[in-house]
This record gives sequence, C-alpha cells and structure tokens, in this order.
Amino acid sequence: MTAIRIFVSSVQKEFTEERLALRDYLRGDALMRKSFEVLLFEDVPASERSPDNVYLDEVRRCDVYVALLGNEYGFEDAEGISPTEREFDAATAERKYRLVYVKGIIDAARQPKMRSLIMKAQAGLIRKRFNTPVELLAGVYAALVEYLEHKDLIRSGPVDAAPNAKATLDDVDAERMAWFVRTASNARGFPLATDAAPAERLEHLNLLDDQRLTNAALLLFGSAPQRFLISSEIKSAHFHSTEVAKPIPSYQVYKGSLFKLVDDAVDFVLSKIALSVGTRAESVQAPVRYEIPKEVVTEAIVNAVADRDYTSTGSVHVMLFTDRLEVWNPGTLPPSLTLEKLRVAHGSVPGNPLIAEPMYLAGYIERMGTGTRDMIRRCVEAGIAEPEFALTDGFVTTIRRPVLATTPEVTPEVTRLVAVLEGEMGRGDIMAALGLRDEKNFRVRYLQAGLATGLIEMTRPDRPQSALQKYRLTLLGRAIRARGKTKDRQT
Repeated sequence: MTAIRIFVSSVQKEFTEERLALRDYLRGDALMRKSFEVLLFEDVPASERSPDNVYLDEVRRCDVYVALLGNEYGFEDAEGISPTEREFDAATAERKYRLVYVKGIIDAARQPKMRSLIMKAQAGLIRKRFNTPVELLAGVYAALVEYLEHKDLIRSGPVDAAPNAKATLDDVDAERMAWFVRTASNARGFPLATDAAPAERLEHLNLLDDQRLTNAALLLFGSAPQRFLISSEIKSAHFHSTEVAKPIPSYQVYKGSLFKLVDDAVDFVLSKIALSVGTRAESVQAPVRYEIPKEVVTEAIVNAVADRDYTSTGSVHVMLFTDRLEVWNPGTLPPSLTLEKLRVAHGSVPGNPLIAEPMYLAGYIERMGTGTRDMIRRCVEAGIAEPEFALTDGFVTTIRRPVLATTPEVTPEVTRLVAVLEGEMGRGDIMAALGLRDEKNFRVRYLQAGLATGLIEMTRPDRPQSALQKYRLTLLGRAIRARGKTKDRQT
C-alpha cells in the first residue's frame, strides 16, 4: 500500500512542541508508520523552499491535512492573510481530508483573525479541542484510525479503540466518570464541566465509535470491565522467598476499572514492604518513606496496565519476593523503542493511546515518555538499585529491594519485640503485648537491645526519659519483619 501523505499545518512557534511530538509519534507507531507518511514544513530541504508556495504545494500533494489552531494568527502577507489560513483554504479547495485541532477553550484570548479562522473551520470537519500534546496525539490517532477504516484500508483498529458490540452506556460507571472529570480538571485543566453527560465526556476522550463504547471506555470507566475483557484483571502475590513457591502466603486477584486496579495493586505492595514514619519536626504531617518509593511502584504498575496487549489472555502479574518486586504484563515494546532507550530520553509511544490519555489526565502518568527515567532517578535517590527492564514472554520490570547486608545479630528477645511492635507504642503496651512483668528484664534484654540493633527507635530521641516516649520499628526493622527474617516470619 502506498503511504498516505499527511501534512501538519503551521510554521508558528506556538505549536513547535505539539507538531514535533505528533510527527515522532506517528512515525513510531507500527500502524501509523505503515499507513502514513507525515511531513512538517521544516522537513522540506532548504534548497527546495519557496516561502510563498512550498507549504501550499505540500497541501496540494497531501491526502490528509492537519490544522493546529491556537491564539496567534501569525505572519500576514500583503493581503493580510497568514500561511495557516492559506493552507486551510487550499486544503478546502482541493477537497482534502481535513482534521482541525484547536488548543484551549477560552476563545476570547485569541487574536480576532484567529477566532474568525476557527469559525470558518467549524463546518463539516472533524474538529476537536486539546490542552496538551497527549490529548492531541490521542485525538489524531483516533481520527486516522477512523480514516483508514472509512477508506476500507483496515478492517479493525487497535484493541483499545475497537467498539465493543455487547456493551452499552448502561455499562459505564457514572460515579467513576464523575470522579475522573473532577480529578482531571484539578490535575490537568480538563475542559469539560462536571455536569456534562457521560456520552459527551466519552466523545471528548475519543472513547466512542459511532456511539458505541470502545474497549478503552469499558476498561477505564466500566462498572464491570472483566465481563467484556476477562483478562484485564491484576493478579498480585507475595512470597516469603526469592522464587515462586506454593502455598502462596498472600494472593489477590483484583477486578474493576483500570484506575481501581492500579490503586488496589499499589496498596497491596505498599502493605507488604517496609515503612518508615518520620517526625513532625518540619511539617504538621509526619513524612512517610517506603523501602521502594511509592512513585516507583505506581509507575511500574501503571505502565503494565497502560501498555499491555489486551488481545492476550494473560493478566498483569505483580509479584513481591524477599529480594525484589516484579511486574509482568503480556506486551512488548513498540518498534521504535529498545530496552536501552528506556534508560535515556525517548519519545512517548503508548501501546494503548486511548487508555494512556485519560490516565495522564487523571495524574496517574506524570509526563509522557519520562516514566522509566523517573523510576531510575527515584530509585537512585532512595539508595536502591536501578530498575531492570526485560522482554521474556512479555515485558518485565524488576525493582530490587534494599539489601540488608549490615543486619546485626538478632536475639530471640528482639525478635519477639519486632514481631509485636505495631505503629507507635509505649512501654506498658509493649510489655503487655509481650506478656512481661519484669520491667528491668524488659528494659535491658528487649528495649535497649532493640535500640542497639537499630531495629526500633524512639519517637522522642531528644527526650529519652519523657513520659510521652514511645517506640516504633525503623525502616530496617520493618524490612526484616516484612521479609520473614525473624523466627516467626511475621509480615
């Protein structure tokens, strides 16, 4: 099949980031790269450029014309018309397939001639508004898939964009949709009102196909997504060893929307790993530190959910071992990415773009294309090994837990102390939990020994004799108990 030519409008500096991101994304996606040849004005060799005509020639040669309209009208020629409007008029006269994307929702801030151009572009076109490059990518991707289907060049789109024949709007969770609108509005300035109808919200997110729910709509906002896509669940397991072994001490299968799946799986991991709670010396709220940063755990699980292959019958697996966390998904890397590129600056090529956009808008994905590098940075800052990425029968992210090479010898008494200490406890409460009456024996063999090993700490170290003094596990103490290092292997 001869590649379909796409020309992206505007030489305005206002859209430099968006145009480059769009070009790189379309060239990186397997379906888009195979079907389309995308061209920007800057891609035309300088020797061939004629400022007055080159962009109009490219409009006439293209099959699909993409117009990006913002606040600035841009340079005006002798007749007071900008190159962008000249392009649009030429595309209209040549009956090109036109896609128009307007940045922002406040029209009053636009230059008058740009407002007029937007009004001109309203009739009979695919016209969407966007705020971020991520929203633009998802909108263009969905429109181009629709174009290919309209031309009968593909029979079906990607799984997340495919309509689900069995689902209706009644299968959408209205509360989850309302939560999303509130969250996305606060996090990313999502433009829809909180009282917008569910169909309007889904349409804005490109999650409807001819008024039918797409798989992405069900996965993100369905009341019971696993009725339609059975393997979209997450299986989480905790092992007291470095290998998979039965019986599994803790095993959970999570179902629900993708947002709920991520929340549940992250909570599962955080409840099993060591936690250190600081003091309120610098803040009203005591700082909390996990042995693996929460952001790293979340990023690994979000990536697995957002980029997995939903045609597979496999589920995402979250497995916590004594030495590592492994997150596996039935998916692979896009052709434009390698394992090496994940560790350096790289473009964003989401495996399921219609899923990735709402997760970005809700704050589950911070910045597109930077997630793996952020994971590496946070692990280094936390003093643990950098994450490992591998392709096996799927994609695996491995995060090493802190090595306890300096763990001191733990006496049976300290082992018992670590086992019963929950949160912050006073001496009397600890003695009662241990079933002890001899205060001297408790102080010397339990309390002082525990403090000496670094497994417990005071809540008021500057006032050791305080009547309000309490004790709690340190990060090391939590890690030892969570990993079954004590004799009774408490978690």
